[in-house]
Amino acid sequence: MKEVTDYLKLANSPLMWLGTGIAVAVVVFQSVLFFRKSLKAAKEIGIEKEQVSRAVKSSAIASIGPALVILITMVSLIVSMGAPVSWMRLSFIGSVNYEAMAAGFGAQAMGRTLDNLNPMAFACGVWVMICGSMGWLIFTLLFTDKMDKVNKVMSKGRPKMVPIISSGAMLGAFANLASDNFFSEKGELAFGDAPAAAAICGCVLMMILTKLARDKSINWLREWAFAISMFTGMLAGYLWNTIL
Repeated sequence: MKEVTDYLKLANSPLMWLGTGIAVAVVVFQSVLFFRKSLKAAKEIGIEKEQVSRAVKSSAIASIGPALVILITMVSLIVSMGAPVSWMRLSFIGSVNYEAMAAGFGAQAMGRTLDNLNPMAFACGVWVMICGSMGWLIFTLLFTDKMDKVNKVMSKGRPKMVPIISSGAMLGAFANLASDNFFSEKGELAFGDAPAAAAICGCVLMMILTKLARDKSINWLREWAFAISMFTGMLAGYLWNTIL
């Protein structure tokens, strides 16, 4: 019990808050910088202020659902990894599943699990969480400026193909994320489980609300459709699990 207490004191120490706070401050600084540059670019290419305001409002509303989901699920990570590290990692990556998995691998390397960490296993878990996500950052650093050439190659010089390819990539990414909800831990199809019910309910409602907002020109519904669908799906999954 002494080891667990020591590791929790380390995980929630003022020094950890200071270190993670600096990292989160960098993210906030980048966000403000990109926002200011985007406003400047919008003005230079002639986008009206009303359009910019509408885009900012829609983005802010659409972020409410994912942000609250991350905040709620962050509790499970705080129990094992402490508040500072959980706050920092989810501010960077936003995936509790990845962070818990990475921390678990680090703990296993030290002969521990997330349920009985010691200071060494905790430190190893943090290193795995950070190093495991460096690939995305390195790829972004090296290849972001080359993606325009990739678009031209994939679209074969046809500009109209770029949004089609981008939409297809986005649909593929979301489909990959949602597909886990339809399989059990053993890899078997589980359409009757709560995660599948939540995903189906959210998807169907999103399609209905999007079509309704477009056909009836309901701007506020278009902005809130994602958040409404997400929370309705969560509620459907909870009720499905409770009732059945």
